[in-house]
Amino acid sequence: MTRTLMAALTAATFLGGPAMADQTEISRSITDIAAGADRHDWERVRSAFAENVTSDYTSLWGGEPATQPADELVAGWAGFLPGFDSTHHMVTNHTVASIDDGSAVAEADFTATHRIEDGLWTLGGRYTYELEQSGDRWVVTSLTMTALWETGDRGLVAKAGERAAQKK
Repeated sequence: MTRTLMAALTAATFLGGPAMADQTEISRSITDIAAGADRHDWERVRSAFAENVTSDYTSLWGGEPATQPADELVAGWAGFLPGFDSTHHMVTNHTVASIDDGSAVAEADFTATHRIEDGLWTLGGRYTYELEQSGDRWVVTSLTMTALWETGDRGLVAKAGERAAQKK
């Protein structure tokens, strides 16, 4: 066996071969949602979702999970996030819990900081994502946010919505 072939087989065995590529793509989709939202790059955010997505923010806001076209979810975020002076969604500790026949489940921890002038609202917790393979990309079909803590003024969300509406 040649050295090059042996190195390739060793890398595929220890690095997970195609599974490692899947994990990288899953992590990319998760990152595209958070980083895209902070940069108001709505195309980047949208590209991370399937056509329809279920979002569950009940641990923070109550109510019921919502299933809707991804375009509507992203438009909703685009309708209030630009009303903040800045946001920073740090999503880390990406863990792919399972990959099976074109579907996957992943988790990540987050801290989300939202600022208007001197006011801050910071939230921390965990996201659980369900994804499906779409071509060479993994896209999110469901995200469940579990809020674990918050500090600051939650009322800044409403203020950001008002400010964003005035900018239009």
